[in-house]
Amino acid sequence: MKLPEQAAYLKGLLDGLDIDREKPEGKLLAAIVDVLNETAETVADIEDVVDTISDELDEIEDAIDEIEDCLIEDEDEDDYDFDDDDDEFDFGDETIYEVKCPTCGEVIDLDEEMLEAGATKCPNCGEDLEFDDEEPEM
Repeated sequence: MKLPEQAAYLKGLLDGLDIDREKPEGKLLAAIVDVLNETAETVADIEDVVDTISDELDEIEDAIDEIEDCLIEDEDEDDYDFDDDDDEFDFGDETIYEVKCPTCGEVIDLDEEMLEAGATKCPNCGEDLEFDDEEPEM
C-alpha cells in the first residue's frame, strides 16, 4: 500500500472504533490521522512533480545527445593534430610551433614563414628573438 492508502486506512480505522473525539485521547488520535492524511497528500504531490521533472530531464538529455551527434558529424577530425612531444600544432597544411620568450616567458605561436625569416619580436616584451631552423642534436 502506498502512503495515501495507508493514511486513508488509518482514518477509516479511527472512524470504525467509535472513539469519542471530545476526550483528550480522541482529539489526539484524530489530529494524528489528519496530519498523516495531509502528509500523504503532500508526498504524493511531490512524487508527481519529481516524475514530471525526471521526464523533462530525460527529454533534455536526449536533445543534448542529438546536438552532440550533430556537432561530432560536422567536425572533421583530420583538420588539426597536436603533437605534445614537439610543441607543434598541425592545422591541415600549416604547422604552428610554440616557443617561449626567454625574457618574459610568453608563449608565442610561430608558423613556417616566421621560422624561415629567422627572427621576430616578442609581442609581450619586445625582445628580439632569433631562430635556428636546424633540428637539435640528441
